[in-house]
Amino acid sequence: MNNFTNTSNELYDVIGIGLGPFNLGLAALLDSVPEVKSIFLEKRRAFNWHPGMLIDGTTLQVPFFADLVSMADVRSDYSFLRYLEAHNRLYHFYFLEKFHIPRKEYNHYCQWVSKQLDSCRFGMDVQAVAPVQLGSGDSVYEVTVWNETLQQTETLFTKHLVLGIGSVPSVPNAFQKALGKSVFHSADYLSNKGICAEAESIAVIGSGQSAAEVFLDVAKEQEKHGFSLRWYTRSKGFFPMEYSKLGLEYFSPDYTRFFYQLPQEKKDQLLQEQGLLYKGISSETIADIYDYLYERSVGCHDPDIALQAMTEIVGIEKTETSFVLQGYHRIKDEHFTDKADIIILGTGYKPAFPEFLSKMGDWIDWDERGRYKVKEDYRLETYVDGPSEIFVQNGEMHTHGVGAPDLGLGANRNAIIINTITGRDVYPVQTKNVFQTFGTKAASIPVPL
Repeated sequence: MNNFTNTSNELYDVIGIGLGPFNLGLAALLDSVPEVKSIFLEKRRAFNWHPGMLIDGTTLQVPFFADLVSMADVRSDYSFLRYLEAHNRLYHFYFLEKFHIPRKEYNHYCQWVSKQLDSCRFGMDVQAVAPVQLGSGDSVYEVTVWNETLQQTETLFTKHLVLGIGSVPSVPNAFQKALGKSVFHSADYLSNKGICAEAESIAVIGSGQSAAEVFLDVAKEQEKHGFSLRWYTRSKGFFPMEYSKLGLEYFSPDYTRFFYQLPQEKKDQLLQEQGLLYKGISSETIADIYDYLYERSVGCHDPDIALQAMTEIVGIEKTETSFVLQGYHRIKDEHFTDKADIIILGTGYKPAFPEFLSKMGDWIDWDERGRYKVKEDYRLETYVDGPSEIFVQNGEMHTHGVGAPDLGLGANRNAIIINTITGRDVYPVQTKNVFQTFGTKAASIPVPL
């Protein structure tokens, strides 16, 4: 480990790496905590949340209260309601009478917040992170950054790191070699949408919300251009995501606390059984798809569109002009082939391990599956001496449960991180938020022996 040699003596309390909604929310909440000196680094030139999926008509799947700050501080200057006020949209939103806001508006809201925060710096590509030792023997973190604007490398130092780099598209092995102009992930849909008009056949693969939204948008293009459209999923059906009121309580701080206390083996088992809490399709999107297909079928019209569940695409083979899909029906145990000029993969996302942490590999304590070991207050288990910590945002589903990627829990997690860093309750954290009990309640009657 190197020694700390920052001649300017400038040491940040917090450096956040990545500016998605979670770290942007942390930056917004820290803006009113003057004793914490923070900076947030993002390699992109501006905030842009899933730009490839900002499809017209799509909405957030959580209420607008799940903005960057409100669930921790309703008085914040960076709430969604303050955004509406600043843009003269309060009455428009009042008359809209909807809790779920357009995805484009959420993105614009986040851009509005990011432009107000001096701590947010874009065009800053973090190259490496490594611990360095102070004279006292404690350690801080050295962050090496490529400043795209100045075209030079900068070195920053911080007591604490907060990783907000999110997830990356998950692409099955069968499609890895074929990725390119004609085979792409739904994350890149809008930038590739224009080529759909040139195709004779398109296949959408996946069973979640992204696959459903892409399918509906492509189906509307199919009406104009007449290509064949197939939607394949290995799931047993095109089922809705769990969205009942008691089901939503699983996305609460209470369930996160309950889940965290479970043995890791039980956590892994539970996550396998909870797919429809976060992997399904919203009921509204399913209804929109059905209504659209129903209208297209008026007058016995039979558009060249097919939806096929229980089916896995196990491989693809490129021909001179298109691709041959090798399919397998998981229930009938039958193999078949189909063809497609364009393949859109709505196959979800997976945790990202950034290259800049490569020097930290031996300093981070990993579990037997190569995952972060995360404490209840979102600190990573490390071998770094002293009070400096690394916190993680949306990299802890295996330790904290299904709510890790949920926007509605972002402000709560940030409140816990801020309270841990400052050593005081800057943002009070509520302890009773649900009606149900996830564990066992102490019985008032003794259990007979």
